[in-house]
Formats: sequence, structure tokens, C-alpha cells
Amino acid sequence: MTGNRTRVSDPQAGVHTGSGNQINFVTWMLGANEHLLRAGTARLTLVREQRRRLVGCFVPPRHYGRAVERLEPRGSVVLLDGPPGLGRRAAATMLLEEAPAAVRPVEELPPTGEEGPFEVSADDRYLLDLSSVTDGEYRAAERTLVQYRSVVEQGDARMVVILPAGLGWMLHEDLSSLVVTLGRPRGRHVLGRHLRAWNVPFDAGDLDTEELRHLFDSAPMRELARLAELVAEARDSQRYGSTFLTWCAEAVAAATNWSDDVARQLRNHRGAHERALLLAAAMVSGAPAEAALKGAQLLLDVLRHEPDGPIGLARADLGEQLMDLGIERNDDGQIVFARLEYDSAVRRHFWTNFPDLRLAFRDWVARCVDIPDLTADGRMKLIARFAEQAMATGCPGHVCSLVEAWTRQQDGRFRAEAAAVLELGLSHERYGSYFRSRVYYWAIGRISSELAHVLTDVCRQVIAATHPEQAAVRLRHLTLRHTGKERDAARTALLELARADRRVFRRLTDRIISLPLADGADELLLDLLDPVPLRIAPPYKEFALGWRALLMTRTAAEWTPLLHRWLDALSRGTLDHRIVGSLIVAAAGDYGALNRLYVAVCQWWLPGLPTAPGAAHIPPETRQRVGELFCREVDVLLGMSAAHSAAEAPERGERP
Repeated sequence: MTGNRTRVSDPQAGVHTGSGNQINFVTWMLGANEHLLRAGTARLTLVREQRRRLVGCFVPPRHYGRAVERLEPRGSVVLLDGPPGLGRRAAATMLLEEAPAAVRPVEELPPTGEEGPFEVSADDRYLLDLSSVTDGEYRAAERTLVQYRSVVEQGDARMVVILPAGLGWMLHEDLSSLVVTLGRPRGRHVLGRHLRAWNVPFDAGDLDTEELRHLFDSAPMRELARLAELVAEARDSQRYGSTFLTWCAEAVAAATNWSDDVARQLRNHRGAHERALLLAAAMVSGAPAEAALKGAQLLLDVLRHEPDGPIGLARADLGEQLMDLGIERNDDGQIVFARLEYDSAVRRHFWTNFPDLRLAFRDWVARCVDIPDLTADGRMKLIARFAEQAMATGCPGHVCSLVEAWTRQQDGRFRAEAAAVLELGLSHERYGSYFRSRVYYWAIGRISSELAHVLTDVCRQVIAATHPEQAAVRLRHLTLRHTGKERDAARTALLELARADRRVFRRLTDRIISLPLADGADELLLDLLDPVPLRIAPPYKEFALGWRALLMTRTAAEWTPLLHRWLDALSRGTLDHRIVGSLIVAAAGDYGALNRLYVAVCQWWLPGLPTAPGAAHIPPETRQRVGELFCREVDVLLGMSAAHSAAEAPERGERP
């Protein structure tokens, strides 16, 4: 039973349900401002919906209760072991979702650490999926695991790790006490839960068939979840009867039998043109038949096949060719396969059984997106089907190749397609971390402006939804390594993310001040410290460090307007008074900087001095209250008496 499909798919991290390649595929399009937009539901909403679906469908595997008990105390780390197919990822996700006192969303950690220290807060929740790590990669991954464990335990956070199946003998003895070995849940319950989630009516006795009992005992949990989806699809198509038994029979056949049928069909159709038409029809299923014909011609061209058999008018017409292959056309002229999911079985057969042609298939798909008969939706389905097969056969690099190919063109024609196929990679359960790493290496390298735009959009729309800190790292590199529109777009996305997340704000500030404040870093810091668009109370330590960098490296004329906006906001009572203390701490030890800061505050509030534009509408008594607070804090820093009033400032020669 294989059960892969591209129509709807979903992700990874804390939101994956364990049901396989179920992708919430959302169309990308170019907006009027030339930025990519995702039409329809926002990614974060999809993540929340998927989480709710997981809660409704999850059937705990055996020994799940032990893992719950182990994870309950703060600072806990649990390692999940067990054979593939029992739903370890779904179990890991549920463990973290149900952890006590959770505040922030579950975040998935990369198998290898990225730049900067790994920091946690109490009750943070982390998932580390090592299930696809090979023997050769395991030792390095285990070292990373040990580092994560230390930080999580010391920081009172929680972490669940999915171990690679079959590599338990390599596990370090210090980690063995953290392992919980899960057992297979009851397959019958898993299928029943998923059927109810799809609102499929059935009786308990409907599940007592020989074929289903075999699947209950042997099929992976994601395949049982996929079977429930196929049953729902058979019902919705209204082509396979009107009872659960007929829907289920068609779904089971689609999940288990079509591979042999496809192999038999190819034995009966050995001509290159016939096979090319069959594959093209499967790739563009639902599109006009002319698109399949053009796709077949492009495939033969890529493979450098000469025409076989009759040509021109001597050849059978398109309808006859399709009929001979068991392919139908509906009333609108669109390609339809009579049997449920047969097109998926055809695609899977070609990618699995022609490994030497996978590179050619990749190049072919790159050309197919330009077929005139394909609509935007048809192109998205085509590349989703390609991405599914590329990753199912262990070729995620083929997806990256298409992203690079489609972004070499400077006219932006295929920018939406590049973003969509990259999203599918980032959302893949097994290869999500691989694609996040590729985005990182693209971001730090020399890339085209088109690729920079695509990376900015997927960081903002996709990665930030579940991995905000990783998104910020990539956006920072794009901001500081590029110029023009691509830099501005990345900068805007980075600031939006940092202004809404204290941890991202803190990490970004630390990173900026560790760099020479040049090549855009100074402007980025000025914008980051602007209170007007800020949606969080800033971390005060990093706020002070950021201001110190400005005071030491920039002129007063550059940072004074920013300071005045902070004082405006403080006077309106919207900010903690620790802002004043942080500003003074930023100048501590440098009397010149402190004096410049003091003068800028006087400009804002003292009578007789030029008033800052924003302060003109603030009552004088309110400005005086804030100004006197500032002066008192300065006096405390200098060890002077509190009676040394700010009103004496003009007499002390501290006018601007």
C-alpha cells in the first residue's frame, strides 16, 4: 500500500498528523507590488487546523503513557524509538502539544546546529526528528542532540526526539535512560478515527473484511489515514456507488492493486509515444487533453526519441490514443482516469522503475510549465506531482534544481512556481530540514535577484510559521547581502518578524551589534529599535545593547528622532518605564554619550528649547514628568542627590 497523493498535503514540525504527504497546497501568485502572495488561507491558520485534526484523529500507540509521564516535569527530554510506520512523529507532536504550561508553538530543531547559541525559555517545546538520519550521519546528529538536551534541561524546556529506527545499538549509554519504545496502535481504531474526521458514515461491521484486517496488522499508520481519505474521495466523486462498502472497495483497490495494473499496461504498450502520453496524462490529469499531447511531445524531445510508428494523419487521433490507454475526456475536454488514483499509480511507477530517467523527468517538468493549455492551477498541480515523486524517490535535489532554473530568468515568469515547489519541500515530513538548510546556503551565497525574492517570500510565509528564528537568520543574510528591491523586501519581512517576537528581536539585535555597523546593519538597527511599528515590549538587555551601539557609532542627528519617538510613546503611557533605565544604561561609562543623550531629551521637553515634532501635541506637564524621570535616573547613575533637579540642567551648560 503506497497511498501518496498530491491534491492536498501537509507538513512537518508540530503540525504534522502522521498521515503522510498531506499538503495544504496554496496557490502562489504575483501581486501588483511584484511580491509573491499566497492566495487563500494563511499558513499559520493551516498549521492550527492541522493541529486540531491531529487531536481528533490520534490513536495513542502502546507505551505512549510512559512518554507522557516522562515529559511532564520541566526540563524533560524523551527519546522515542520503535519500528517505522507506527506513527512516531504524530506521537511526538501530540506529546508536545499536550505538555503542561505550554505557551509558544512547538518548534522543530535542525539535526545540525545553526549559527548562534541555542537558547530556550521555561516551558518551550521542541521536536527533533532524526528518523531519516543514516548510519554515517548518526554520530554527528547525536552530538547535536546532546547539546540540545543540555540546554533544554537547564532552561526548563521540553524536547521530544524521534530516533532513527534500527540504530538503537549506536545510542550512547548516557541517553538510554531517556528512551521510550512505542508499540503499534490498533489499526482498526486508526482507520475509524480518520473516517470520522472525513465525515464518512460506516458501521463497525463494515471494517470486518479480510483485506482491511490485513492492512490493520501491517500497513503504516499514514497509509491507514490515506485510505480514509481515499474512501472520502470515492464518496465525493459519486462514481463508485453510494455505500461505504463500494467506496471502501475502490479505495482499497487504489491503494493496493494499481501498481500491478500499471506494470501490465506498460508491458502492453512499449512504444515511446504511448508511454510518454500515458505519463504526461498522469502528470496533467484534470487539464485539457491537448496539454497531455504537448507534454508527451516535450518528453520525447527531452529524451531524444525519434517518432515511432505512423506520423501525421496516418496516426490514430488523440481521442483514440487516449482511449487505447484507458484515459477518458470529460465534457469539458479534460483528462480523467476512470479508476480512483490510477494517475498517481502511473506517476509512481515511472519514477520508481525508470531511475535512470529521473533527471530527464526533472528537465521535462521544467519545460512543461510553459505549455499554453495549462492554467495556473494546472501548473501548480503539475509541479506538486513532480515534487511528490522526486521526494518519494529520495531526490530532493531535483526540486532545488527546478527552483534555481525557474529563478534564473529575470522576468519573474516562473517565480510563483519556484515558490510553490519550494514550499512543498519545506512542508515535507522527511525533507523539511533539508530544504531549510538549502534556503540557508542559498541566502548566504551569490544568487539571482529572482531567487532572493522567492526565498524572502517562503521565509516570511512558510518557515516563519513554525521556525521563526530560522526564518530570521535567513532573512538577515538576504538583507545584508543584497541591494535594491530584493534587499528591501527581505528587510521588511525580517523587521515584521522581529517586531512581533521577543526571542527573534533579541537574537537579531545580538547578531547586528556583533557586526560592523556598515553595509546596511546600522539602518537595520535603527529600524529595529523604532517603537512605532513594534508589537512587543522589547527585551531590555538587548534594547540597551542596541542603543549603546547607536550611541557609540552614529551621530546624535541620526538617532535623536528615534529617541524622541520613544519618549512620545512613553509619555502616552504605553511603555514600561524601564525603557528610560535601559537608555541610560546604554550610555553608562561614556560621559560624552550620556551628555548627548541628555541633550536630546532636553530638546524634547525643556521650555525654551526647540520641541521635537512628535512632542508638540503632548501636554507640557506630561513631557515634564517624563523628562524629570530621565534626569533622576541620570542623577542616580552619576551618584548625585535626587534633589539635583533636572530643572537646573540649562544652568549646567547642558543645552544643545
